[in-house]
Amino acid sequence: CCEFSLGRVAENSKTKPNGKKPPTEEKKQYLELEYTKIRVVDFDLKELVVLPREIDLNEWLASNTTTFFNLINLQYSTISEFCTGDTCQAMTACNTIYYWYDERGKKTKCTAPQYVDFVMSLCQKLVTDEEIFPTKYGKEFPNSFESLVKKICRYLFHVLAHLYWAHFKETVALDLQGHLNTLYAHFIVFVREFNLVDPKETCIMDDLSEILCTPVPPPAPAPAPSTPASAPSPSSQNHVTER
Repeated sequence: CCEFSLGRVAENSKTKPNGKKPPTEEKKQYLELEYTKIRVVDFDLKELVVLPREIDLNEWLASNTTTFFNLINLQYSTISEFCTGDTCQAMTACNTIYYWYDERGKKTKCTAPQYVDFVMSLCQKLVTDEEIFPTKYGKEFPNSFESLVKKICRYLFHVLAHLYWAHFKETVALDLQGHLNTLYAHFIVFVREFNLVDPKETCIMDDLSEILCTPVPPPAPAPAPSTPASAPSPSSQNHVTER
């Protein structure tokens, strides 16, 4: 099967051909506080992505990239029945349409499910290739390893962006928004830590990233229950006056 490289084209006109302004951008449900506050974990995700001193960088990138591929593939599978050629005729996120380019540079506009299938098939092929993601002790990583990891992460970001843009309502209906929020935040913190995705690529979701990548503040301690005025305090009950 032939490998594809990815390009994206933003819808670039500020006005329609007739000179009228485009309709107001749809309200982003995923930015509402009632949804962004829902996470599976509440600790600083940066602690999870920092390279441990005793682990080789490529080993760390390989392990995390494989894990993110599996988790994002699983997250997409939960709503895949709603992502069809009819409901998602193009692979979109915010004001961006993603296209595939084959090795000859031919641009192909495909439906979102087709696009995601291309992404997952290619990622599966790469992460299971012993020459690229070696699992045997002493096996060297190829010189192209980092660029391939960046390619995988760029593809996976597009899938996450599409999930929020086109399928957040279904995700909420399945009560999986906490999982999606945590997965997205963990992924963004990871790719930022190792500069794996160009910020120009991820800027379409910067509003969400800013919210989700900020550690959740610890809950305020509950106020101590007030002691009724009529009840004697424990100290007065135990106090003995010497005569």
